[in-house]
Order: sequence, then C-alpha cells, then structure tokens
Amino acid sequence: QVQLVESGGGLVQAGGSLRLSCAASRSTFSIDAMGWYRQAPGKQRELVARITTTGSTNIADSVKGRFTISRDNAKNTVYLQMNSLKPEDTAVYYCNAVTVVVSRVYDSWGQGTQVTVSS
Repeated sequence: QVQLVESGGGLVQAGGSLRLSCAASRSTFSIDAMGWYRQAPGKQRELVARITTTGSTNIADSVKGRFTISRDNAKNTVYLQMNSLKPEDTAVYYCNAVTVVVSRVYDSWGQGTQVTVSS
C-alpha cells in the first residue's frame, strides 16, 4: 500500500501557474507509474498526465503544451507543473500511484487538491 500526500493546489487567475506535488510513502512495493487525474464539477474523472519509473510520459491532449509532469525518484515525488491555466482546468486533482505485484495491479490515490482558475 502506498500513501500519497498532495500539495500545491489553490486559486489562480487565468494565465497563471501552479505546481502540484505528490509524495509517496515508503512501501515494499515498487511504484511502476505515478500520475495525475482530475475531476471537474459534473464531469468524470480523467487522466491528466502520468509518468513511469523509466520516465515515459503520457499527457492529455487538453493540457499538452501547458502542463508538464516530472518525477524525483529519490524523493518518491511526482510533480505537475501547470502553466497558462484556463478556467476549464478548474477541478479536484488527484495523485495516483500504480504498483504491480505478481501481475496484479494496485492503485493508490491521494486525497485530492482543489485547483480553481478564475477569469
């Protein structure tokens, strides 16, 4: 089981930037991938970005060119740098960690952090 601690959410004006951080606790499991999801009011949770332990990344088309995901393996921390924020980016952002043990996939989730982008 991986515990995730998120930080960095808040209120920002359109065009501004925020940096989200997600720190994973020590675990007997290796973390195969970490990422960020978001859920806007009235909408389904969606993948924003993810990164594997090898550094491979996937970025949602809606945020590509504006958001960047990165990791610090020494700190077991993943970051989401959000630039040129738009009101439609307003959502609760959730950190996710995926571990695989004996071909079984385990998901861990952070508590969520609110990002609000004002016009």
